[in-house]
Amino acid sequence: MSDKARYIFLTIGIAAIIVMCLTFDISLGELYRDLQRTGMKLVAILALWGGLYAMNTLAWRIIIRGSGDCPVSFLHLLRLTVTGFALNYSTPAGLLGGEPYKALAMAPHIGGQRATSSVVLFSMMHVFSHFWFWLSSIVLYIAINPAILSVPASYLVTVPMTLFCLTGIYFFMKGYRTGMVTRLVSIVGKIPYCGKWAQRFHTAHADELQKIDHQIAELHGQNRRSFYLSLSLEYTGRVLQSLEIFLILLVFGKEANLLTFAHSFLILSFTSLFANLLFVFPLQLGGREGGFVLSTAQMGMTTEVGIFISIVCRVRELFWAAIGMMFILKERS
Repeated sequence: MSDKARYIFLTIGIAAIIVMCLTFDISLGELYRDLQRTGMKLVAILALWGGLYAMNTLAWRIIIRGSGDCPVSFLHLLRLTVTGFALNYSTPAGLLGGEPYKALAMAPHIGGQRATSSVVLFSMMHVFSHFWFWLSSIVLYIAINPAILSVPASYLVTVPMTLFCLTGIYFFMKGYRTGMVTRLVSIVGKIPYCGKWAQRFHTAHADELQKIDHQIAELHGQNRRSFYLSLSLEYTGRVLQSLEIFLILLVFGKEANLLTFAHSFLILSFTSLFANLLFVFPLQLGGREGGFVLSTAQMGMTTEVGIFISIVCRVRELFWAAIGMMFILKERS
């Protein structure tokens, strides 16, 4: 990757950190008191995300090795993963910052096509695991609240959400069997003002796009073990992410039991779904906070709990975003 490209990514990341700092709707004194209240649980949350990023890295490494050798060390991949997620926070529609960075960084080691296909596959797997996560949360919600099945109005929420998850799973499975990149370029071509660009891009890179789609289909068709292992890691990562909310709920005196963890699971699931529906906002500004407030209210908790969770999560994002930017400088050296 050229120094110019690195500086562009670094500038985007620093700008994101500044925006994240400016979007705190509380004073520094209130923020300090909230962090004091969290105490050592904040340290545990930051360490938890180190483990989650390591799981993401392992899933990506399995995908890379599904199509050949991986000459890059695990620690190097971990740095790219952390930076990739940090950059994704800063751009509208996510994936516009971190995924190109990872593909460009890996291209000198495994070639442009393999680098691009591995990044696309990992992104697909990351989103695919979310659909399974959301679907399982619906099942969990009904399991701990079976009485809602006797309330007709509840079907207005559970049925559309279930259909949404099943539809997403269906399209991803279809994309894994036949490839998805060429189809995505065609979809972009139908967006106003993007048609001519997409057509030129498809014409200029038709062979490369077909090869990438072939590698995507190959992972699912010929390397099922790598496919399901990486999916399992990504899904498990979503479940373990619930521990972040679980630890925060303990600050409010909730008991450390399975019910509290189930509530944490549901809060995370609803909030991530709500925030992803507002993917056009960089940093998911407003969407995440609103999701936490709504989801905690659904669990019978106060607005204060939802706001507190969103504040701690923003602090955690700032911490790891700063580390991601330092890794860009490390990559340069």
